[in-house]
Amino acid sequence: MKLHLLLLVCCLSLRSFAQNTPDPVKREDFQTELVKFNSGGVILKGSVFIPRHTVAALVLVHGSGQETRMSNLALQLAKNGIAVLTYDKRGVGKSGGKYAGPEVGTNNIDSSNLNLLASDASAATDELLIHLTTKRIPVGLMGFSQAAWVIPLAAEKNKKVKFITLFSGPVVTTLEQLRFQFYTNGNLKFWETHSETDAREHISNDLDKYKFAPTDPREALSLLSIPGLWLYGGKDIQAPVGLSIERINALRATGKPYKYKLFPELGHNTAFSKSKEPINFAIQWIKSIGRGR
Repeated sequence: MKLHLLLLVCCLSLRSFAQNTPDPVKREDFQTELVKFNSGGVILKGSVFIPRHTVAALVLVHGSGQETRMSNLALQLAKNGIAVLTYDKRGVGKSGGKYAGPEVGTNNIDSSNLNLLASDASAATDELLIHLTTKRIPVGLMGFSQAAWVIPLAAEKNKKVKFITLFSGPVVTTLEQLRFQFYTNGNLKFWETHSETDAREHISNDLDKYKFAPTDPREALSLLSIPGLWLYGGKDIQAPVGLSIERINALRATGKPYKYKLFPELGHNTAFSKSKEPINFAIQWIKSIGRGR
């Protein structure tokens, strides 16, 4: 399987949570505004959703695909008192720059691209802060799949980030992720015929088919001291959940304020599955951080 085909699998399907750029609107419970901001000389465009009564705020960070702003998800969060900035990914929609991703046959998980996307998320955080009425509101990052490498880098770059929330985010190196995905090969029944031990042995011993410097999210995570939440599906065939949870627990043992929640019957699309339990769990966790400020 070619690398760009494999990485396409890693991209969460966010289309149901994306929509055409919303016109600015002011409602009784929240208002929206179109925004643009500079990141490394490139203009990125998006939307902010500001609730009338805001308890927390966050920037939405994309998975690996050609994703535009996630307005439907932002709307859901805003209705729960969470301010949101969501933007078109670099080189996608109305944002400038060049898109690097699986659909165009590029290696979108090399360290240079991940750091570039982290800079975009950091710049989006600064933009969101401009639109908040008080600086006491905690601002975080929420992301999906590939964002598990981007968000720790962005949070380490920008000390204004006060929490992180990750759906189906692997806590493994980029090369380990590729080994696992080559092994599962998109087989939805993988866990019916393979064990966690099988997966661990393959991740540890498989030869790498592609050569680039791996990115390990634990390097940035070990430097952070902010709360983090990971949400996983037990039947995920794109992120090695068991190994990721083990590594979160290892970070917790060093005193890091990290936690995770496992939904045994769900797959990789935890945030956008028919079950609303994962997103509702995340919302309540974020609101608890806001109330505890």
